[in-house]
Amino acid sequence: EEYKGAFPFWLAPVQVKVLPVNNEIHGEYAKAIVLKMNKAGYRVELDLRDEKLGYKVRDAQTNKIPYTLVIGDQEMEQQSVTYRAYQSNEQIKVSMDEFMAMVDGEMIRV
Repeated sequence: EEYKGAFPFWLAPVQVKVLPVNNEIHGEYAKAIVLKMNKAGYRVELDLRDEKLGYKVRDAQTNKIPYTLVIGDQEMEQQSVTYRAYQSNEQIKVSMDEFMAMVDGEMIRV
């Protein structure tokens, strides 16, 4: 197999995994992000498991999810997201609209 499970964004079965830092505090904003991205046609999952954040991030990387979004206090206040691309340790904070525009550019229109 050419991709060895690390599919490009447009082909990945799960394109974005959303991880709230605290399910009770950040869960509603995380659900709103998932709903917005699903409506736009992206394949997004919300991870509400009662696990440590580091474990959830590592799990998303192991499953080769193209983008992992971490949602905390600052993201809620600023209506933004912090994302981490697969095989990258860099965490980048952008507005939700900027993130949607960025991933839209990675989609292949058929």
